[in-house]
Amino acid sequence: MLESAYFATGCFWGAERRFWQLEGVKETSVGYMGGSRPEPNYEQVCTGLTGHAEIVKVVFDSNQIEYTSLLAEFWTMHDPTSFNAQGNDIGSQYRSAIFATTSEQLALAQTTRDLYQPEITAAGYGKIVTEIARADDKIFWPAEEYHQRYLMKNPDGYDCHSSTGIPFPTSPKEIVS
Repeated sequence: MLESAYFATGCFWGAERRFWQLEGVKETSVGYMGGSRPEPNYEQVCTGLTGHAEIVKVVFDSNQIEYTSLLAEFWTMHDPTSFNAQGNDIGSQYRSAIFATTSEQLALAQTTRDLYQPEITAAGYGKIVTEIARADDKIFWPAEEYHQRYLMKNPDGYDCHSSTGIPFPTSPKEIVS
C-alpha cells in the first residue's frame, strides 16, 4: 500500500537522496511546507518570511518498508537538536520537522523521538527541537524543477547534513506506538 510522509532535515537535496536510496521508497520530491504563503518559490522561502521548511515528500510502499524505518533514517541523518539550522544552513526553512499524514504516523514520530532523546542526551546533545505535527492543514508546494533529484543531476553537489553520528537505539521493526 502506498503512503506519503513528509520530513524536513535542513537542505532538502541530501535528505531526498538518503530517502530515494531506501528499498520500498517509490518516489521522492522536494518542496516547501508548513508556512503561510501560497505557492512559494525558493527565493521567498529563503527570506524566512513565508514560514515554510524545505521538505522531502516520500512516497513509500508500506508492504516493503515501514514508516518506522523512515523515521530511524530521519533521526540519524541530521541534528534534531539544532534549532532552525543544520551546519552552515541557517534559517527557519532549515528546521527539523515531521508532518504526519495519519494518527499512527504522528504517534510513531513522537515515540521514536522519545526513544532517540536519551541516546543523544548521553552523547552530550540537547533537547530535540523537531516540530512534529499533522499534515492535514499544511500544503506541500513542490520546489522548482532544478531542485528535484538535484544530487542525481549534480552528483558532487552540496549535501549539508549535520548528523550527530548517534545511531537509532532499536530496530525500527520493534517500535510500537
